[in-house]
Amino acid sequence: MTFTDNEWAVMEALWAGGALELGEIARAVPLGWSRTTLHTYLTRLAKKGAVDIDRALSPHRYRAAVSREECAAAQRRGLVDRAYHGSAEALISAFVRDGSLTADERAELRRLLDEMEV
Repeated sequence: MTFTDNEWAVMEALWAGGALELGEIARAVPLGWSRTTLHTYLTRLAKKGAVDIDRALSPHRYRAAVSREECAAAQRRGLVDRAYHGSAEALISAFVRDGSLTADERAELRRLLDEMEV
């Protein structure tokens, strides 16, 4: 499941807050949207299966239907597939080569690779 940046902002609010009313989400998503715009995003996310809407309550309550971890994994897979032709090695090599990794991150990567060679 992939999200736009704005959809991520809405999902982050839901992951942090649990079951929220529209007004609570509007306060948690500092994008200055109207309630109508926010409702459109929530409806779109519900159609994607990412948000559950409890219509039995008034006002309605919105809750994340998928975990942040599931969504992050899908985003990673999508990035690797789109930008690196399915090669996680190419992605990691790009981070290493362009100096994006800090010394601590490189040490953690080495540790993880060493663990995998059990």
